[in-house]
Amino acid sequence: MEPSKLSAARAYALSMHGAQMYGPHPYSHHLDAVAATLAPYGLTAQAIGYLHDVVEDTGATIAEVCSRFGEEVAACVALLTDEPGANRKERKSKTYAKLAKVAGSEELALIVKAADRLSNVRACVADANRDLWNLYRSEHAVFKASAFRPGLCDELWSELDGLLRDDKLPQEA
Repeated sequence: MEPSKLSAARAYALSMHGAQMYGPHPYSHHLDAVAATLAPYGLTAQAIGYLHDVVEDTGATIAEVCSRFGEEVAACVALLTDEPGANRKERKSKTYAKLAKVAGSEELALIVKAADRLSNVRACVADANRDLWNLYRSEHAVFKASAFRPGLCDELWSELDGLLRDDKLPQEA
């Protein structure tokens, strides 16, 4: 992927997310954090990082993502988009089941998913968001069972595991 495509992915994602917020921050805060975490994995991973929530949280479609950024990126974004469900538990259960089956070149989506979750947990710690940290911690075993592949992005998982230890519970402000 060319750097111009990465810039286009960021611009498209920011345009689609519009005024959406990420906690107290503009949504760009989260997308830039995920993309920065993905820098060691290449431009395609970073582009997927920018686009990972665009179908789930905006009016964008997989077909649009495919048209703009290609089949590989669109396939990964589709994998990262939560399945429909009545509540978070149902949506995540279906999505994690989908991730558990991922193999081959689509494993790039699993790296992006790990970076996304790591970014979310880092933000919980930085913003002292105990409730969200507890939610991610309660889901961690099932999430990791579905998305972890040995040797794929072990350093991301190591940091994530560490941030979800009891002694890392964010302190109330």
